[in-house]
Amino acid sequence: MALPAIAPYPLPTADELPANRVDWTVDPDRAVLLVHDLQNYFLRAYTGDRSPIPEMLANVGELTRQARALGIPVIYSAQPGGQSAEERGLQQDFWGPGLPDDAEAKAIAGAVAPEPGDTVLTKWKYSAFVRTDLAERMKLRGRDQLVITGVYAHIGVLMSASDAWMRDIQAFVVADAVADFSRADHDMALAWAAGKCAVVTTTDLALKGA
Repeated sequence: MALPAIAPYPLPTADELPANRVDWTVDPDRAVLLVHDLQNYFLRAYTGDRSPIPEMLANVGELTRQARALGIPVIYSAQPGGQSAEERGLQQDFWGPGLPDDAEAKAIAGAVAPEPGDTVLTKWKYSAFVRTDLAERMKLRGRDQLVITGVYAHIGVLMSASDAWMRDIQAFVVADAVADFSRADHDMALAWAAGKCAVVTTTDLALKGA
């Protein structure tokens, strides 16, 4: 099964977000910003240059700029192309062969591309923690907060937030800096995160006062 064609939908606004169960706030001395899987391959699933992608990329770009200015490490996850069936594992059954071994498809979208000093992790499973050294990198830097942006909200973004919670890392899902297969999937991911493992916030609020 390949990725679905994703129809346009509007990003949620601040007054449409679910209620958070906790009142964590981002501390620049504790936080890491994760830009999750924003590779051209995954963004091609969206219908043209229409919502939610332009707005989402603009918001991720704003957060990366703020993070760098505040000294918050910016870490990107990126899946490798041309994976073998053994490397894919059960992802092969659900999603097929994945990214082709093509530089343009594997590249992170130019609008939010990594800059010198950023880190790019090779990612293999839904969670950005699995088979990577993300947790170790955070521990070495004394970081125990993860601000999450990217795609897809109800898959890798949500699994990374849940995995962070299970490691006692405070997760923040930025509602208007993630995108999904549909608005229904997007809303479901935010509701689950807010109720179970993370703070759901917005680009305007995520690093405000940090």
